Amino acid sequence: KGYHQNKTFEYYKPKLKNAKKRVIFLTKEELEKVENFKIPKEHEALEPIRDVFLFTCYTGLRHSDVFNLTWSDLHDGKIEIVTEKTVDRLVIELNRKAMSIIKKYSDIRFPKHKILPVRSNQIMNKDLHKLFKLIGIDSPIKITHYEGNKRVDEVRPKYELIGTHTGRRTFICTALAKGIPPTVVMKWTGHSDYKAMKPYIDVADEVKESYMKRFDEPNETNEDERKNETK
Repeated sequence: KGYHQNKTFEYYKPKLKNAKKRVIFLTKEELEKVENFKIPKEHEALEPIRDVFLFTCYTGLRHSDVFNLTWSDLHDGKIEIVTEKTVDRLVIELNRKAMSIIKKYSDIRFPKHKILPVRSNQIMNKDLHKLFKLIGIDSPIKITHYEGNKRVDEVRPKYELIGTHTGRRTFICTALAKGIPPTVVMKWTGHSDYKAMKPYIDVADEVKESYMKRFDEPNETNEDERKNETK
């Protein structure tokens, strides 16, 4: 309202410390562990929770989109939807693992013609913590953040950091680690630019580095060749 003429606040841009957010996803070994884990009878209510989570790992869908997924979204082995969050139109081809989960529940009629038994985001996150603690996904993860200029380091077991969005992150990191081009992955996930994919690409680079080290490991063929050369 023109009460004062001091405009310096408009140009004040403080440089606040902020640690890069860590991408929490399941490694190949952890994903296989989740797939093969036999859920005890007393915790059988967690089985649909696991199935829905794995479905996000196989398709890259957000929880909100899996929640709204109906039979009318399924066409010739593909999912065709308009996403809830970003209103993107996506076409996602279904792999065998994703299709097997759909077939598992195909004889059950859920309300509003939904395909899967998806619970609310809050309930899913709570049950995922229970599930992954039960499975033993508990490696220590250090989380760093800043309160002003004060650095705060917190170490927590991995199962506490896993939520519904972890499935989507796992899909992206798995796809990139398999060598699938980022442009293809972006068509599945709906990411609009390379910048949004960069955190995942950085993680995939770390995974690729660990695979490259396997070339340095001695193998039986090389050992046999050395022995023949010696003879």
